[in-house]
Amino acid sequence: MPNQILSERVNINIIFLLLSPNPDPMFEYFKKSFARKKARRVFQEYGFTVSTYNLAKDGQVAYANWDNPLMHQKGIVQEEIDFYAQSVYKGSLALDIGANVGDTTVPMAIAAGKDGLVLALEPNPVVYKILQANAFLNKDKSNIVTIPYAASDKEEEFFYMASEASFSNGGIKNGEDGRKLGKHVFKQKVQSINLEKYLNDNHADMLPKLSLIKVDTEGFDLKILKTLSSLIEKYHPNILAEVFVDISDNERLEMFDFLNGHGYRVLNIFHFSSYNMSDYEPILKREDMLKTKGNFNIWAIKA
Repeated sequence: MPNQILSERVNINIIFLLLSPNPDPMFEYFKKSFARKKARRVFQEYGFTVSTYNLAKDGQVAYANWDNPLMHQKGIVQEEIDFYAQSVYKGSLALDIGANVGDTTVPMAIAAGKDGLVLALEPNPVVYKILQANAFLNKDKSNIVTIPYAASDKEEEFFYMASEASFSNGGIKNGEDGRKLGKHVFKQKVQSINLEKYLNDNHADMLPKLSLIKVDTEGFDLKILKTLSSLIEKYHPNILAEVFVDISDNERLEMFDFLNGHGYRVLNIFHFSSYNMSDYEPILKREDMLKTKGNFNIWAIKA
């Protein structure tokens, strides 16, 4: 009994300190740790916080960080915008497929400018709200149109799955695909669109200015790129894609073959540890796609 009373007192003291408006650093750590554990297990909607950044070239840029405790807080830096500007020229069209909250969408859109256009596709209904918030910011220097669908070659319905309950990051799954993306399944199905048809129907005037296709879809990148083959062959946009950890060696080799077959030079840009193109490793042979273990990103440039 004394041990139980002591334990209850300790728990009460911890709760009191966690709720204190000015806890010390150690208890602030425990508070954040508790919030992360809760986010992994219990579904909850989170808002966002808008921060502004004064950049050397592009002036004041705003960005909405999602308040989900599992998300790393992002800052907008000039180097990242300059990185995208190497292919996303002013007035051009860029596609951000698997845009999440817009962490890549915003710098891409600043690079394209208010006369350009970034189409940001995100089927996850939880993060889509934050993506929309980011699309409304920086109207004086960007133009973002959000699309709440997955990219495909046809209209379908999918389950959306994630490894944690807040759905901060995950992917789609249909009945035929055995890929396991997590134990948490969103209560409503998400939909896909035929992206090439959508582009031709709604943005045919911008297609000749297609400068970049960025894909980050938890293993479906190659499938999506294949649905856009005719646009890739006609307009030769740069391509930024993820090589997902769970795809097979054959899929990795097939991705190289697809890009190489369209006349692209492929670079391993790892995890954006640098925005300097000279730091990237050329993937000269298809077997080089097997060297890096885990997730990595590739940058494909028309040779």
